[in-house]
Amino acid sequence: MKFVVMKKKYILLAILAVISMVWLSLDYQGGASASVFFGVAPRLVPIYSVDTDEKKVAISFDTAWGADKTENIVKTLKEYNVGATFFMVGFWVEKYPEMVKLIDDNGIEIGTHSNTHPDFVKLSDEQMKLELTTSIDLINNITGKSVDLFRAPYGSYNNSMLNLTESMGLKTIQWDVDTLDWKGLSGLEICERVMSRVKNGSIILCHNNSEHILDALPLLLERLKNAGYEVVSVGDLIFHENYYIDNLGIQRKQEG
Repeated sequence: MKFVVMKKKYILLAILAVISMVWLSLDYQGGASASVFFGVAPRLVPIYSVDTDEKKVAISFDTAWGADKTENIVKTLKEYNVGATFFMVGFWVEKYPEMVKLIDDNGIEIGTHSNTHPDFVKLSDEQMKLELTTSIDLINNITGKSVDLFRAPYGSYNNSMLNLTESMGLKTIQWDVDTLDWKGLSGLEICERVMSRVKNGSIILCHNNSEHILDALPLLLERLKNAGYEVVSVGDLIFHENYYIDNLGIQRKQEG
């Protein structure tokens, strides 16, 4: 009887150990990088933030609907002499080519946010590639510049998408600070939300036509400046070679 009790005890301990390993390997988006433990391919992760000792952060604008605030966003960015990145959907580029040119002429970085804003997880590789190539060509036809940054619609991704974007020379960019500006937060609420979460290497998510973005942006840039942060584009924040991305989406410099 004692042997049976001991055997049950060891089985229970083994089960708890497995559960603990799975739990500890879950990333903060809920993905199981522990898949390696079970003998399947690991879950790939895009860049959410950058590991850096420098007080640098990037501001990004998802650009899909509306353009009436875009010119003033550009003016504010230039007034504060900061960088930023606009992730543009193809149908927005087609509808507002003059805005694309304005953004590019002011030296502001442009990335793709797909062509029609679908959930990429629901697409085949061929459909994903068409979304990307079409949007990139639309941007290139206006700016004459290549595009090497991509943000997935809805922040939705899987291994197939990330393998494809890598093969196309695109870095997939998420964010670690969400302004929630699309929820109608006031400018002050947006600013305080960001400042309570921002850190070295953060990527801040905004939307170009959110209700109070023009109220929030000057407040935010002023507060970031006073806190000692340099605001740059995503391309100026991330590493472009000799790096790896950990299971939390933090891009880190590869040692050696």
